[in-house]
Amino acid sequence: MALSLSILNAASPGTHSGTLLVANKGEHTLGIVDPASGKQLAAVPEEGVTGHEVIASPDGKTAYVPIYGNSGVGKPGTDGSNMVAIDIATRKIVGDLKFGHGVRPHCAQFGPKNGLLYVSTELDKSIAIIDPKTLKVIGSVPTGQAESHMFVISHDGKRAYTANVGPGTVSVLDLNGQKVLSVIPISATTQRIAISMDDKTVFTSDQTKPRLAAIDTASDKVATWVDLPGLGYGTAPTPDGRWLVVAVPDVNKVAVVDLRTMRVAHEIDVPKAPQEVLVRPDGKMAYVSCDSSGQVAAIRTSDWKVDSLIDAGKGADGLAWAR
Repeated sequence: MALSLSILNAASPGTHSGTLLVANKGEHTLGIVDPASGKQLAAVPEEGVTGHEVIASPDGKTAYVPIYGNSGVGKPGTDGSNMVAIDIATRKIVGDLKFGHGVRPHCAQFGPKNGLLYVSTELDKSIAIIDPKTLKVIGSVPTGQAESHMFVISHDGKRAYTANVGPGTVSVLDLNGQKVLSVIPISATTQRIAISMDDKTVFTSDQTKPRLAAIDTASDKVATWVDLPGLGYGTAPTPDGRWLVVAVPDVNKVAVVDLRTMRVAHEIDVPKAPQEVLVRPDGKMAYVSCDSSGQVAAIRTSDWKVDSLIDAGKGADGLAWAR
């Protein structure tokens, strides 16, 4: 697929400061990208098998990369057992948390209120609670389901929602009480997950039909289905709460859902196999990692056009923003 050069512009619109982080799972590195120039400044070796995801500390100084292993979820392969901490300024590993056994650690999120780090420990059917200062596991929240791959945390920090791939369910977790509140059936299999800015809706992609489940968090039930142009994958809302950006890898597109109508309002062509979506904190740009090309598509939210294609590393997947 070719993109017209007329839509490519290395200078991102709007004012912003920060660094884009990319988990280059095909080469076992963390990519550090200057979003203003659209250039990857460094690829830091993770010294592990493969890290699929990354999160930045709230102060923007440290990146945390769970080392998942060399397989896909539910597939045979190595079972990752550690997470590395990387100093973004020096581009060096400064910490290594050992889980003690193979857990396939994957998604990492910071609690919005308590500053603790939460990491899905897939083979243990749980989410580990970690003190990021000491890199010690201080607790665990069971998910009650296998293959709890990705999760999101509500903006008040009280709830977490996990996408359980093989079971095709979403677990609702009480983070403070460290317990499962409910398990919501979605499909035969589901992938990825996002939460609306007002915490009223959780979204996950059905992997058997081209549709997105919109879960009402008040009832913990699927309230509606959103038709997509293909099987959805990574999703992220815009900060104004108006749009949900959805990667649609089987048709090499990004779909933009209008959350007022729950319909796709825009479709954008991107390089092959789009994976994860990250919307910049200022809301002016959506970044979409494209696995097969090793690129990240930067999409302007003002007109939903591709602004630039950033060359990252092989197997570009997880994304994070370091302020």
